[in-house]
Amino acid sequence: MLRVALSQFHSHGRRFVAVGLAVMLSVAFLSTTLMVGASTQATLGASLGEAYSKADLVATPEEGTFDETALRAAGNTAGVAEAYGQLLAYGEFTARGEQVFAQVRNLAPAALETAVLASGTLPGSADGLALDAATAARYGLAAGDPLTVRAADGATAMSMTITGILRASNDPFSSALPQLVAGTPAVSALAAAPGYASIQLALDPRTGTEEAKASVSAGLAAAGAAGAQLKTADEQVTAQVAQMTGGKDELTVVLLAFAGVALLVSGLVVSNTFAVLVAQRTRELALLRCLGAGRSQVRNSVLAEALVVGLVSSAAGVLAATGLMAALIGWAGTQPDMAFATMAVPPSSIVAGLVVGTLLTLVAALVPARAATAVAPLAALRPADDAGIGNHRGRVRLVLGLTALALGVPLLAYGAAGVVLVVAFAGGVLSFIGVLLCATLFVPRLVALLGRLAAPAGVPGRLAALNAVRNPARTSVTAAALLIGVTLVALMMTGAATARQAFDDALAETYPVDMAVSAGSGGQPLSTAQRDAVSRVDGVAVAALLPVVGRTGSDGMESPVYALDTAEAGNLLRDGSLTLEPGKIYLPEGWRAGTAQVDGAAGAVALDAVVLRTRNMPPLVSSDTARQFGLAAGAAATGAGAPEANAAASGAAVWIRLSEGAGGGQPSGNRIREIQSSVAHALGVGGSAVSGAAIERVTFNEVIDVLLLVVTGLLGVAVLIALIGVANTLSLSVLERTRENSLLRALGLTRGQLRGMLALEAVLVAAVAALLGSALGTVYGWLGARSALGSLATVTPVVPWLQLAGVLAVALAAGLLASVLPARRASRLSPVQGLATT
Repeated sequence: MLRVALSQFHSHGRRFVAVGLAVMLSVAFLSTTLMVGASTQATLGASLGEAYSKADLVATPEEGTFDETALRAAGNTAGVAEAYGQLLAYGEFTARGEQVFAQVRNLAPAALETAVLASGTLPGSADGLALDAATAARYGLAAGDPLTVRAADGATAMSMTITGILRASNDPFSSALPQLVAGTPAVSALAAAPGYASIQLALDPRTGTEEAKASVSAGLAAAGAAGAQLKTADEQVTAQVAQMTGGKDELTVVLLAFAGVALLVSGLVVSNTFAVLVAQRTRELALLRCLGAGRSQVRNSVLAEALVVGLVSSAAGVLAATGLMAALIGWAGTQPDMAFATMAVPPSSIVAGLVVGTLLTLVAALVPARAATAVAPLAALRPADDAGIGNHRGRVRLVLGLTALALGVPLLAYGAAGVVLVVAFAGGVLSFIGVLLCATLFVPRLVALLGRLAAPAGVPGRLAALNAVRNPARTSVTAAALLIGVTLVALMMTGAATARQAFDDALAETYPVDMAVSAGSGGQPLSTAQRDAVSRVDGVAVAALLPVVGRTGSDGMESPVYALDTAEAGNLLRDGSLTLEPGKIYLPEGWRAGTAQVDGAAGAVALDAVVLRTRNMPPLVSSDTARQFGLAAGAAATGAGAPEANAAASGAAVWIRLSEGAGGGQPSGNRIREIQSSVAHALGVGGSAVSGAAIERVTFNEVIDVLLLVVTGLLGVAVLIALIGVANTLSLSVLERTRENSLLRALGLTRGQLRGMLALEAVLVAAVAALLGSALGTVYGWLGARSALGSLATVTPVVPWLQLAGVLAVALAAGLLASVLPARRASRLSPVQGLATT
């Protein structure tokens, strides 16, 4: 029987091309998902983790900072080769007549220093510093130039010399500001408070990581730094991502969900395609049994074929996944903001692809093979009834499908409502399996219903509609591959659009203003002329001048109260739900609700307090409220201002909304820094006086772009599976109907009519699968986004109509193209020759 199995590859090799492509694409999908996970982690390590990429361990304090004693204790621990305490400070320097606000970091030992020189040398003396290439190019600075760096509070000024120019940092948290690197004494003098933000450790190669963690932890505890967390560089990246997503490691959860989806799609596509292949050979296998072959021999023959196909196709799938990821990472590396994209091929992606692909092929072949050998040979030679409500197979399929739907739909709804991604994912899988099991019972009828639109095509149109009902199993299997692909594509598109909207809404609510500018240290209020100068800056859409109209306090917190015109608020604030009502004061998160007392020019007045879900906006009232209650601009404007808005209490503030291309349309860090510098120059203030939501939005968007790269990779593979999957099943369907098509030709159907019939049938099946898949994918995308992001933001369903229309057009084109070659082959075959085919 082994020789019989191997002979199939010579005599019927084209049968295995279809199933081989299905296996290859399915394995490519799974392997790509695993590679995307590893590449995302490597990319985040090259961006978020760049600052500690050379460290074996990173220690972070439980609260506050580490002192010098803790740094010495960590460095003196057995097994530690080098220790570096990272010290951060903020300073200003003047270049080309502008005051530039920058971040200053102390130089690390050579073994732990991550900065890469573009030219010059790293600082070797107390008055030396290096700065990033983008800042040097912007302000015309070079190695050897003198530079006076002042502390943010203006208390300290240091005359320094530029020794080197650094390549731009990939860390979004660092690249938001110009970067300076200097010696530890110089950074200590500029720092507002002493202390190391973290301690990085390089270990002796002979020291184990867990052993070092225990030793360093004990040493830090003895030095008074108990509770410090010790993580590897990869663990620190994961923790940093989790911190940005509300304390949850959403990245790992989402990638695991994608891996689960990949595995499900792999199993369904391979099973559907191989089921058609083995069903096509049922009569052939029964004939072998009539000639004396035992059931186990027939079954083993089919499994031997599946083993060969599975191994070869799985290996091809792994290679295809590697090539696809290399192309995606190569493209990403050409983008200015994604140059740090890094490819990683973990061994698990290769092993899992080979093992899962081979096992899936074997399992997919085992079920049809057992079904073919479970009946008597002579009975198997007779045509078998398709699954329908009127027979046992159909009833079992219906019961299983309805059971899966009854279990899956409530789980999906509960997971989305309760924001439990694991439960929602399980419910989505079960419900989708239920839809596939029941597909034989409703997909053919939907195709026939849609087939009425093909009636004007005459005989080919009517035959195409009738074929869908006459052979429900064939129609359902043909539609299944495209249904899976379209559902997954629509899910990703809808989920990505909904998630983007949720992130945008959350940022708008958390950071209502793009930029806020203080009056500076001179104490003079900003003027309308200065506000107008800001309005003329390229990239600024709206600029508003806010006077200080009083002061308010609660639970030890005290802040000036600003007034904003209601009409200006509608154009200025990103949060569309925030409207300034008369008689109310809007307070930042953490303040007491109820009634707030405001001390203004006319004395103390009580206003209804509305507590916002953001700490990034100071107490605010409408201009109408200020006039109604006798509050006057400049009243009681002394003391510390609201740090969240960077507004000095001694004067007014200017709030800015950027143009969509600058602040709301995926801005680049360089563009925001240019606007920040231009605004500071227009007002004649230092760069430290300009801050706000735009800077934060840059950081979040750069991280989100990395995550969207994951979706892009998976989407590309899903589209490929959808296109080739329908071509495979349609090709097998046409091969199975060679005698049927030849009989139609013998009865008078022309070649053109035969091609038209097959094309219409393919388009009808593709249209039903695409419409059904788009509807299912949209619902799954909404509920999936809700279950993943519901705890972080308000999730509003978004339908990407244009993208879904594109998916529908591609699906119809795929169905049409899939029928071209099989239809051409069928029309070229003479009726007599076709009727003689066995």
